Amino acid sequence: MAKCIVIADDLTGANATGVLLKKMDYNTYTMMNAERLELSLSDSCDCLMYPTDSRGIDKELAYNRVYNVAKLLFNSEVKVWAKRIDSTMRGNIGAETDAILNVLGDDVIAISAPCFPESGRTVVGGYLMVNGLPLHKTSVALDPKCPVKTSNVADIFRQQSKFKVGSIKLDDMMSGKHVLAEHMKKLVNEGNRILVFDCVTQGDLDLIADALITSGLKFAAVDPGVFTATIARKLITPVKKDTKHKILALIGSVNPVTKAQVEELWLNQRTAYNVFIKSSLMLENDGIRDAEIKRVSDELLEKSSKYEILTAVGDGIYSENRIDFSKYTDRYDNTDKMTERINDAFAQIGYNVLSQNPAFKGIYSSGGDITQALCKKFNTTGLRLLDEVLPLAAYAEMMSGDFPDIKIITKGGMVGDDDAANRCITYLKEKLYM
Repeated sequence: MAKCIVIADDLTGANATGVLLKKMDYNTYTMMNAERLELSLSDSCDCLMYPTDSRGIDKELAYNRVYNVAKLLFNSEVKVWAKRIDSTMRGNIGAETDAILNVLGDDVIAISAPCFPESGRTVVGGYLMVNGLPLHKTSVALDPKCPVKTSNVADIFRQQSKFKVGSIKLDDMMSGKHVLAEHMKKLVNEGNRILVFDCVTQGDLDLIADALITSGLKFAAVDPGVFTATIARKLITPVKKDTKHKILALIGSVNPVTKAQVEELWLNQRTAYNVFIKSSLMLENDGIRDAEIKRVSDELLEKSSKYEILTAVGDGIYSENRIDFSKYTDRYDNTDKMTERINDAFAQIGYNVLSQNPAFKGIYSSGGDITQALCKKFNTTGLRLLDEVLPLAAYAEMMSGDFPDIKIITKGGMVGDDDAANRCITYLKEKLYM
């Protein structure tokens, strides 16, 4: 039985959202023709897309099409209901949102987070921006069938829907999911049935989804597809998954590229916690080295009860902490011996964390030497390559060893733009249904 049902106003949008869900390994169907629809077909899929071809038609007819399809597909076991809308807010958005709310019941609200970061669609201050331009200053304002004359998302809903609309701005999203969840419930208690959110990054969508789940509110997603995919992976998970998965990022590179990527990662991943590794201590005697490994491991394990992404980063990403290897030439034959000892310490931290908390199912490793040290420490025979996340960043799973089937993304320290690490972590979250 389908756990996610998406009603789209056109076939292209239905398929676009379906592909986002399929990328996360959900079995996804697009179905058409209600008169000939065999509901038994949905028994073998996780997510069902249904296009109503209602974007450019009369609003009353659009309402009826969505209402009838939602009635037909209604099932109490569905976990995610979504109304897929155009990424530039064209069409009968208000009427179709009203239709799905009327079918689902008075205790259900609409959550609209209509950003699509990879396509340049963001919402800031309540205004939808398209590649940096306000929506009403783009060609959408001249669309012959569905012109959009305002960039204010909440106003678009207010003009088209019979329900009260509340708006949540970035300022309301600065204090974490619990505070945001309470704010959402407050707006609903004030009579708002449609909540419109600012959203710029995937991290914003994750926060909104986490807050929505925390709030316990019944909802239907109204968006171009990315928020639907985000909430789906948090609510619809494989039967075999019995714990809340976590990711450990081990980053030892010290170049400026890595520094920029790490800072971008921390900025975007709101559920991340970092522990700096004092890399120079790894070149001291075994007692000092082991104490630092234990300190970092213990802090990561302690914070893993609260955070889902834990990062352990060598403090050498900041120039003032760079190691002067000349100080240690009397202890080690060459620089290779020194870096090997540091990399082994990173790997030991990873081993300690994964062996004591089985919720860690994914690793992000930046730097080829770190990855090799991890595989050696984990007694891994190899990596089963699964996909390319971005050029020179591979997604794989460990073969045999002490942590078989652990998913890992490996990336060179100098690889990618500022958002590369964040893209890798986001990809890993999707694969782990986080």
